[in-house]
Amino acid sequence: MTADPVALRRGLAAVLDTTDPAWRAAVEAVPRELFLGDCVFRAANGRWEPVHRDLVGEDAWLRLVYEDATWVTQVDGVAAADAPGPLSGRPTSSSTLPSLVVRMLELAAIREGANVLEIGTGTGYSTAVLCHRLGDDHVYSVEYDPRLAAVAADRIRTAGHSPTLVTGDGLAGHKEAAEYDAIVATCAVRHIPPAWLHQVRPGGTITTTVSGWMLASGLIRLTVHDDGSATGRFTGDPIGYMLARPHERPPRPTYFQRQGQTRPTRLDPGLLDDWTGQFVAQLAAPSAELMTTSDGVILVDVATGSQAWTEQRVGGGWHAHQDGPLRLWDAVEDALTAWQDAGSPPQSDFGLTVDTDGTQRVWVEDPSGPSWSLPV
Repeated sequence: MTADPVALRRGLAAVLDTTDPAWRAAVEAVPRELFLGDCVFRAANGRWEPVHRDLVGEDAWLRLVYEDATWVTQVDGVAAADAPGPLSGRPTSSSTLPSLVVRMLELAAIREGANVLEIGTGTGYSTAVLCHRLGDDHVYSVEYDPRLAAVAADRIRTAGHSPTLVTGDGLAGHKEAAEYDAIVATCAVRHIPPAWLHQVRPGGTITTTVSGWMLASGLIRLTVHDDGSATGRFTGDPIGYMLARPHERPPRPTYFQRQGQTRPTRLDPGLLDDWTGQFVAQLAAPSAELMTTSDGVILVDVATGSQAWTEQRVGGGWHAHQDGPLRLWDAVEDALTAWQDAGSPPQSDFGLTVDTDGTQRVWVEDPSGPSWSLPV
């Protein structure tokens, strides 16, 4: 039997982990197939393979569309429909899985009558979900990529909605319509942009993921206070978004392994495989990239070229090799030790304070606990 998109939408909405029927109604109403166009990328053999609607057939295409899955729509600026074949590279736009869209919007505590600024229009799907719930006049959305913005605007109009759409740097927000009740970002940031704090009313919220060049992520909702500061706790959800393009890591120098200074490690580098452990490591070395090998981990600092790498010792344990002006493994190991001394709490026990002087600190358990500054 041919797939029925209405039935598929209802089936998707029925399995969402939400207690708010209004979000289920929005997912039931918004035709996701409209926002995916006729081609997406899927991961295959370490590359991104385009999947064309006309090649897989309408039935299979609709079932793909209504999987609760993220579908990559652009790789290194190349749209799936324009790809000549499988591509290597990094995803630069996607249609986020609907359950995460709803999770973010529900976490933001959005209610009827709220004015919401969305950072990252992307395909326009989450924008349309917001419009269905709040009404077009309450939704504002900013997209960095002009081509994506134009395509999304057309699809949002086709879906029957007319929110305020802006093409520009979402990290600057959209001050013309401030103050907002909530800002929701569908991209990750290395730090909270000051413009967001200035454009949210006291008591309003900022919901985003804090990430970095190790690609560790933490989902958080911040509440903005009367004095312009903000605080919140991470949820612990093991999810991540692509970094906002102005926060993307620059190309690093070609990596050549250097022996450097060598010492035994105090900790097993396998701690960086843990969701919270990797997040702590990123806080300690915010300008470093992380690579893993069968022999351990490699850290390369994009700013200075400093590097650290680990290898197993004969008879057990590990050695760390460090070279350059930054002792990357020392910094990571000290941070991981502080985390362990606090009882190795999960990421949900971490919080973030953004002070009025611009300082942004991630802390463990409470603001007086171990803390690390975000790069601003």
